[in-house]
Amino acid sequence: MISTILALSLLFQATTRIDIAFQNFWSSASPEEAARAAEDVAKSGVTFDEALRRLKAGRKYSMQKTGVVILKNKTTDGIEHYYALNIPANYDPSRRYQVRFQLHGGVGGRESNQPRGNGESPLQGAEQIYVVPYAWSEAPWWSDDQVMNLDAIIDSLKRTYNIDENRVVLSGVSDGGTGAYYVGMRDTTPYASFTPLNGFIMVLANSSIDDGQMFPNNLRNKPMFVVNGGKDPLYPTSEVEPFTRHLMKDVKIEYHPQPDAGHNTAWWPVVKDTFEKFVSDHPRNPHPDTLTWEIATPVHNRAHWVIIDELGTQTKESGSMTDLNLMPDPVPVPLFTRPSRPGRVDLVRMGNTVQATSRGVSAFTLLLSPDSFDFSQPIRVVANGRTVFEGRVERDLKTLLKWAARDNDRTMLYAAELKIKL
Repeated sequence: MISTILALSLLFQATTRIDIAFQNFWSSASPEEAARAAEDVAKSGVTFDEALRRLKAGRKYSMQKTGVVILKNKTTDGIEHYYALNIPANYDPSRRYQVRFQLHGGVGGRESNQPRGNGESPLQGAEQIYVVPYAWSEAPWWSDDQVMNLDAIIDSLKRTYNIDENRVVLSGVSDGGTGAYYVGMRDTTPYASFTPLNGFIMVLANSSIDDGQMFPNNLRNKPMFVVNGGKDPLYPTSEVEPFTRHLMKDVKIEYHPQPDAGHNTAWWPVVKDTFEKFVSDHPRNPHPDTLTWEIATPVHNRAHWVIIDELGTQTKESGSMTDLNLMPDPVPVPLFTRPSRPGRVDLVRMGNTVQATSRGVSAFTLLLSPDSFDFSQPIRVVANGRTVFEGRVERDLKTLLKWAARDNDRTMLYAAELKIKL
């Protein structure tokens, strides 16, 4: 009898430790704070399976302020950003909500970080949470600072409101549309799709913007919904369409030119339902079976479950990777500059086998999800026709918690890191 009571007491204490550790983890205000809390979760005695179950269930959400909510954050480079949330009046914390970022235009005419207007999304559609961030001349959408800003907003939003991680869409008009192209080439992982409206990817080829790290190949990872006007004095379809058609060779683009439209969104009432259907039909796959990622520096080196760790030419690597940066004219012409040789990895997963094709990469890491890989069976990685790994991989609690703290995503959890040296 005494031994039974003692066992129950120990079980209760262990459960309480785990509950408290997870409560602190969920209440963390940032990925950095969550990483520290994850250490206590790992020490709590929780098993891998129990931790995975809790992480998939996620935190419990409570009622929050609705309507237009003006907030601000400070990115790691010390720049302060304002943004507005549009929260449905009947927000229900038990539901997961679609999210749409709406990037505004006219960036060059804004001299400060202050909010403009009333904070409402200019293109209202389906019921969802709208995010209206602000850019200005010193922090345009085509800057690493804004990539960090959008990531910080997503993280903060997930800690407060119950969003659907696989239905976060990045949309923008004019400069905001051009910004959608930029973010798609820099940071694909959080987003389900990119919807540039009245934008133009080749604005990014301007010598004051092009830093040698614009990679159209990275747009292959997500579908796009593109609108341009035939009478737009800035980016008419006659100028934009050849580049859009070029990208459509390898990027899934739903293109809706508006022949009589100028540089405005008067077409929105006509296009809205088609736009909303596109968004609804294209949720994010958190563990896509195919990936392409290209970089020239260690910054922005991750796409979902692949991380490019080191750049460097190998003796046996692919020389036949189709390059969207080269546009036939009829002689291939580069869209963006290449002051240094980039590295690229293309992945195809079939069951427990990963086929990798690379160029200019000497090492990369695969993040293995229990939703994609069978850990009871060997995992095989073939790179450029050569088997570079084959064997069993153990699930690891610390790895699970490490990436859960970083990603703050119930649908994108990883049980192991597989380091590949070429």
